Amino acid sequence: MKKTSNIITIIALILILALIGGLGYGYYQKATMEVKNPIVTMEIQNYGTIKLELYPELAPETVANFVALAQNGFYDGLKFHRVVEGFMIQGGDSNGDGTGSPKLSDLGIEVSKDEDREYCIKGEFLANKYNKNTLKHEKGVISMARADYTQDYSETLTTESYNSAGSQFFIMTEKNSSLDGLYAPFGKIIEGLDIVENIEKVETKIAEREGMTEEEKKQAEKSVPVNDVIITKVTVETFGADFGLPETLEVWDYYTWIYETYGIKLK
Repeated sequence: MKKTSNIITIIALILILALIGGLGYGYYQKATMEVKNPIVTMEIQNYGTIKLELYPELAPETVANFVALAQNGFYDGLKFHRVVEGFMIQGGDSNGDGTGSPKLSDLGIEVSKDEDREYCIKGEFLANKYNKNTLKHEKGVISMARADYTQDYSETLTTESYNSAGSQFFIMTEKNSSLDGLYAPFGKIIEGLDIVENIEKVETKIAEREGMTEEEKKQAEKSVPVNDVIITKVTVETFGADFGLPETLEVWDYYTWIYETYGIKLK
């Protein structure tokens, strides 16, 4: 009887040790497992290569959107259409002038020509009731560009403004805390900050439009590069992670709203 009891005790001890060992290995594996964020490689014609680390834990929809566009070649051949020294460089617009939005097909979604609408994504920042994005607009940080309809006509158009980002992004060349909580930063440069510094020094001109007065020309922002700064290729190393597709929204029709509200045609 005593022998049987000893055997049972030994077996119990073996099971306990095995359980402790298994739990210990699990905790060790979890603690030592390297979680890799996606790394973007952005090749700029005549300038060099920029590498950025993205942060999906801070801005998952924004990162999913950028990764999907990059993986489908959307950014290849586009340019930095707006450069403001001491502030930022902006690119990612298929129209090349800041007016364009991406389409569903640019994400790799199979849709018919009639269904291939322009889209935008939700703004992942504090003013839009999203509090997980703690990244600040410091030098080297990449953030999403968006429209601001509140400046021209109505302060009530915050929802339409906050949820208007599509494919355009900007890279900070200096810290600007006034953008914090109002735009969605989602990564930062880890290599090639000098490339951005060189781009921000390019010669720029104003974006002229038909019918501009001399006074309007004097007041216009001088931010269009005289010589195009081309993004030749953008690739993303995801280390096997699948970030899926972002939740897409329909692009709000600003011009129709202006006409219906004020009777003004802007096109």
